[in-house]
Amino acid sequence: MFSVQGRRSTETAGERRQQAAPHRRLTFGAGAALVVLLLVLALTSLLVGSGSSSPGRAWDYLLGDPAARADAQLRLAVLDVRLPRTLAAVLVGLCLGTAGCLLQAATRNPLAETGLLGVNSGAAFAVVVGLTFFGTDSSAGLLAWALFGGVTASAVVLLLAATGRTAGSPLRLVLVGSALGATFHGLTSWVLLGTRSTFDTYRYWTIGSLAGIETGQLLPLLPCVLVGLAVALACARPLSALGLGDDSARSLGHHPGRIRLVVAGAVSLLAGCAVAVAGPIAFLGLLAPYAARTVTGARMTAQIVLSALVAADVLLAADLLARLVMRPWETPVSVLLAFVGGPLLVWIARSRRLSTAGAAA
Repeated sequence: MFSVQGRRSTETAGERRQQAAPHRRLTFGAGAALVVLLLVLALTSLLVGSGSSSPGRAWDYLLGDPAARADAQLRLAVLDVRLPRTLAAVLVGLCLGTAGCLLQAATRNPLAETGLLGVNSGAAFAVVVGLTFFGTDSSAGLLAWALFGGVTASAVVLLLAATGRTAGSPLRLVLVGSALGATFHGLTSWVLLGTRSTFDTYRYWTIGSLAGIETGQLLPLLPCVLVGLAVALACARPLSALGLGDDSARSLGHHPGRIRLVVAGAVSLLAGCAVAVAGPIAFLGLLAPYAARTVTGARMTAQIVLSALVAADVLLAADLLARLVMRPWETPVSVLLAFVGGPLLVWIARSRRLSTAGAAA
């Protein structure tokens, strides 16, 4: 009797592995395609865009042609303008895609995005405070204020959500984040009413753009981004358990409240870095995880990786279009994403798969 049961269990496990193999190959193929696409978009970003230099001349510069390397204007366009924007698009895309995937899995809400933790509103309020009361006028200073405000706002949300009987629950995180976000938004509007010069600078920052980024601004953020990505990958297994339900997660030895608080901390770090670099960019952290789940299914590690790659590809492509669609002027990348993200969000909300697209199962 026991041998028959053992044989059946072995056969069942073998069948599951056979069924999972094509899915894994599809996920691996999608990941490889996204990496290749990212490299192609990054190269295209260096060849075209800001500046009057032709793609051929930029290509010669990248290949080390002596005549091209001697051209100071070409060097300015490729190294000082296009390269930082390319790196910023990849960095911000990785941050927003990963943060959105983590937040949707932790809250089991397929429409969750980073603004729910108050990151955007906290960063905006901090920028206004820096402009108005401390006279900050440099891009590096605004970046520091935005990162400080985003992370601080998220920390306050986590502290408030960690108290009470329902500590760390998805509903409590969302409610506290929304309430604090509305508070910061009101304070920002109040400060802006009496300072027109601050409003002009703030309006440029809050529109969401990658223009004017310098490589030196990105380097200090790399450790924060790497820590956030490492924590995200470490949370993949606990989030998979959490997708089965809080009771099932507890039976497997996990603590749902602690998992959500750790995830929220990683989301705060990643989203804070993204907002500090490019300002608030909507929809990307919402749409990239949904696209990744259509390929990966319930596997959280694959979801996180593919979501990050999808967001980086989309943001880099959107930034390329932002430079080219209205030349010689630019369209803010957030505007292009809003044009695409709005209709897609409506379609996702009406999708029959919405009820099963939230978290890992």
